[in-house]
Amino acid sequence: MIAVTDVLTHVIVGYVIGTLLTIRYERLRRAHVTLVMLGALSPDFTKIDLAFPDEFVSYLLGIPFSWAPLHLLGGTIVVTLFGSLLFAPEYRRDVVVLVAIGALSHHALDLALMTSTGYSYAAFWPLTEYRLPAGGLYLSTDRWPALVAGLCAVLVWALERRVDGRRTARTEN
Repeated sequence: MIAVTDVLTHVIVGYVIGTLLTIRYERLRRAHVTLVMLGALSPDFTKIDLAFPDEFVSYLLGIPFSWAPLHLLGGTIVVTLFGSLLFAPEYRRDVVVLVAIGALSHHALDLALMTSTGYSYAAFWPLTEYRLPAGGLYLSTDRWPALVAGLCAVLVWALERRVDGRRTARTEN
C-alpha cells in the first residue's frame, strides 16, 4: 500500500523549498518550483515496482534486478543526471541543482521516519552501507506531516504573493 500522505508531504515540501528559492533568487521562476517538486518525488520512483515488479524485470532482462537503489544516493544521482538530459544544455546545471535540492529534502524527511530497528536505510549507498540512527519523528502513514507541510505551503504562498507585489511596485516606479 502506498502511503499517499508520505508522497504528498514530499511534494508539498518541494513546493515550499522551491518557492522560497524563487523568493530569494529573482532569476528563478515558478517553473523552477516544479523541478524541486519533481526532485522531492524522485526517490519514490522506486514505486514503479508496483507496475513492473523486480521479478518481472529480472525475467525480461535475464539478470538480477531491483528498483530499490533508486531510493538511495546513487539512484538519486543517476535519476537527476539522466533527467537533466531532457533539457537544453544551457538549462542542465540549473535542473541538476534544483532536482538535487528536492531529492535531498526527500532523503532528509525519510531519515526522520520511525523504524522498527531504530536505524534508517542506507541512504548514502554506494558510498557506504552505514545506516544513520532513524529520527523517529513520525511514520510514513502519519497525516500530521502533510498537514504541517500544507500549512507551511500556505504561508509561503502568501509570502510569495506579497514579495511579488513589492517587486511589481518597484518596477512600476
